[in-house]
Amino acid sequence: MAFLESVRVFCRVIELGSITSGGRDLRLTPAVASKRIKELEKHLGVRLFNRTTRSLTPTEVGQQFYREALRILEAVGDAENVVAQYSDAPRGTIRVTAPLAAGRRLIAPLVPEFVDHNPDIEVRMRMSDRPVDILADGIDVAFFVGNPRDSSLKLRKISDCDRVLCAAPEYLEKHGIPRVPKDLMIGHNCLLLRYPRSPEYFWTLRGATGYQKYEVSGKYDADDSDVLLNWALDGRGITNKPVFEVAEHLRTGKLVEVLPDARPMPSIFGCLYPHKNLQDPKVRLMLDFIAGRALQLMKQLSA
Repeated sequence: MAFLESVRVFCRVIELGSITSGGRDLRLTPAVASKRIKELEKHLGVRLFNRTTRSLTPTEVGQQFYREALRILEAVGDAENVVAQYSDAPRGTIRVTAPLAAGRRLIAPLVPEFVDHNPDIEVRMRMSDRPVDILADGIDVAFFVGNPRDSSLKLRKISDCDRVLCAAPEYLEKHGIPRVPKDLMIGHNCLLLRYPRSPEYFWTLRGATGYQKYEVSGKYDADDSDVLLNWALDGRGITNKPVFEVAEHLRTGKLVEVLPDARPMPSIFGCLYPHKNLQDPKVRLMLDFIAGRALQLMKQLSA
């Protein structure tokens, strides 16, 4: 078991680029993670990393061992999944990601209840509006709100997710109310979710002949969707949001819907996960638990 744990540490160190990051991901201190690496090198009788004060890079044999180590970990995981199907109490760790707004409002509130029902399962949740590499980062389940690209991952759709354009009354009083989608491109601040290689350079809005893309821009963009919401509430621009995020603000009048006849294309609320996780009882259990309750939460927030 000690050897296997050291192999896990070694793989995460390579994938995340440092002993500190690899150890933190596995809830180990840098000192403990470093000790695991040294024990593994001693056991194998080779140096797995070249170390300097500023960098840590795998040696040639380290790279070769990493490829084989991944196979070891995958085989162990498959074996554990087979055995887990005969257990009444699934156990182990589930690594989950979610975008910030949906994670905070729909997923995170349900995690404690799930763990209460399944005390032998640990959930490690990471939230970010930036895309993650599910396979490289060892993610078991990635919740999303959007329209993911085709991939080798399994997609489970939970619900369609209606979207709305909205702004604060103060903003509309100052800048005017757009009457047609093209008005958004003239004299308006459109608040965009942006980060390096972000796909959001345009909004897709409904028209008489179907959906059409409009290139929009503004003085503000951010890689955090809740920052965009706060800017909209502060009268800084027009935001394109899932209804469940802004329904309360629309009810209270803090935000006003813009272009109701040209609503944005709906998103998908769902999750992605590797095909092999179909055989993992704890992952299937979490997907079933979260999917139904998160859908209920989304409907309540959108009502």
